[in-house]
Amino acid sequence: MRLGRPPVTRFAPSPTGYLHLGHVVNAIYVWGVARALGGMVLLRIEDHDRIRSRPAFEAALLEDLDWLGFAAGHGRDPLLRQSERTRSYESALADLRGRHRVYACTCSRKEIGGARYPGTCRARGLADAPGRGLRVQIETGREAFVDALLGPQVQHPAEDAGDLLLRDRDGHWTYQFAVTVDDQRDGVTLVIRGADLLFSSGRQLRLARMLGRAEPPVFLHHPLLCDATGRKLSKSDGDAGVRELRAVGHDAAEVIGRAATAVGLLDRFRPIPASAVAELFA
Repeated sequence: MRLGRPPVTRFAPSPTGYLHLGHVVNAIYVWGVARALGGMVLLRIEDHDRIRSRPAFEAALLEDLDWLGFAAGHGRDPLLRQSERTRSYESALADLRGRHRVYACTCSRKEIGGARYPGTCRARGLADAPGRGLRVQIETGREAFVDALLGPQVQHPAEDAGDLLLRDRDGHWTYQFAVTVDDQRDGVTLVIRGADLLFSSGRQLRLARMLGRAEPPVFLHHPLLCDATGRKLSKSDGDAGVRELRAVGHDAAEVIGRAATAVGLLDRFRPIPASAVAELFA
């Protein structure tokens, strides 16, 4: 892993539900890799989804992190929240407007149909108005990068995703835009997340460069909790909630050990405290 200096990474849950075992897997990788490399972990609440985010979920996930023993290197004063970063996103949007083509879009997900936006509104000349999203035009070309765990990757953002949505029709900043701006602002040099987000990397690298970031972060995409067929487990089909495991008497080291075993970081189950997760990456 070529970083050149101790990394800054982040644990960035969304307060749209309770912490579950999949989050614990991510926490093991985030804190374990960061500590093994002498780096620092930031805690960021990704509450860009203002419809589904709830203060009660945020309070619960912070409580569960404390119980598990995972503590951010910068503490929680202040606690980084996307909902409090409107000025940063507006500034980044203004920067994109000055450098690239940003345009209003009325298309719904149903109208788009597939994963790639075909540029329907690019030439319509619509005004930025309530009820309209904002997109930035993505030029063709590849993004080549080396994932710290999965190796060399090549993606084509314009062909894979099309012009990126920056703000949706309800006025909410999108995930792709918000995390790219946040990682640049926070000085994140290593992004550690689940393999289901691998195909977001190319478009985020492209967007970071469009925003003027000279040295983009390194990515590390780790295994997911999966069922016997290889499908990612969700809370609805078997991914246990941390609060549920607590309620039936498991201690924090048991929960962390269970998560580490489930993704192959341990050959056989054993309890492991949060303070010792760096040993898994030594």
